[in-house]
Formats: sequence, structure tokens, C-alpha cells
Amino acid sequence: MDQVRQRAARDQQRLDSGAITSPKDLENLQREVASLAKRQGDLEEVVLEVMERRESAQERVAELSDRVAAIQAKVTDAVARRDAAYAEIDGEAASVTKERELTVADIPADLLKLYDRLREKQGGVGAARLYQRRCEGCRLELDITELNDVRAAAADKVVRCENCSRILVRTPDSGL
Repeated sequence: MDQVRQRAARDQQRLDSGAITSPKDLENLQREVASLAKRQGDLEEVVLEVMERRESAQERVAELSDRVAAIQAKVTDAVARRDAAYAEIDGEAASVTKERELTVADIPADLLKLYDRLREKQGGVGAARLYQRRCEGCRLELDITELNDVRAAAADKVVRCENCSRILVRTPDSGL
């Protein structure tokens, strides 16, 4: 656009100076100045359109940058909460592991081996509470024969559910 302006100014100076005396050259120069003025107008419109599009794009970039920053803040917050939860879980796991080690010390080795084998086989639960005549491992109610066998068993005898094979833990709420 600057080249068009410079050329138009130069041609206009030549016209104004009176150095061109030939009518034909003068007419050609006037047509060229008019053509350059039209070209300059067209270029200015293009520049304005490009500037408007650029401004619109910059606004969109700013909007998207704000959204990215907000999402990044949420991600950072979520990561911090996740890390805190992991730390809490790791602390609880360490505490439970320590408690288990203390508890396991008092349990006979053969019972512990049975429990671990059942726990592995039953998806992490090797023993279940007997609550109101129902095994909480498989959620099935024991029939009267099974219930009588559990009732008759000594307090220190290991009793297992016939449905799921888990060790039944008897409590006052067992319904015996």
C-alpha cells in the first residue's frame, strides 16, 4: 500500500509541476493517478478487513487463554487434592498394615493361611460376619441345619459358610 501511495504522490507531483506538456502523456498520467487512487482505496478496504479479523482473532485468543488458565487452575487443584488423598490413603494403609501385623501375631498360623487363601479366592474378603442368620459375605441366609451346626460349635472352632466358604464371624447379633 505504501508503494501505491508513493507512486501516486510522485505521479501527482509530475502532473502539478507542469513538466509534462504532451496531452497524450498528461491524459495517461491522469488515468494512472486515478487508477492508483482506486487501487489505494481497495487496498485500504482489505487492510481494514484484515485488521478487523485480526482484532476478532485476538479477542478469541484472549478468551481461550482465559479458559485455558481457568481449566489449568482446576487441574492443578484436582492434582493437589488427588495427591493429598493419596497421601492420606498411604497413611491409612501403613496404619492398617501395622495393626494387621499386631493382630496377626496372635492368630494361629493355620487359621491365617486359611484366611489368606479364602481372601485371595473371594476377591479380598476371607471372613464375613454372621448377622441375623445371614452370611454377610454371600448375603444368603443359613438354613436351620447350618444354623444349628454353628450354634453347637465351640466358641473357638472355625465355622465356615457352606455357600461361599468364608469364615463366619459370630457376634451377639448373629441370631443364634
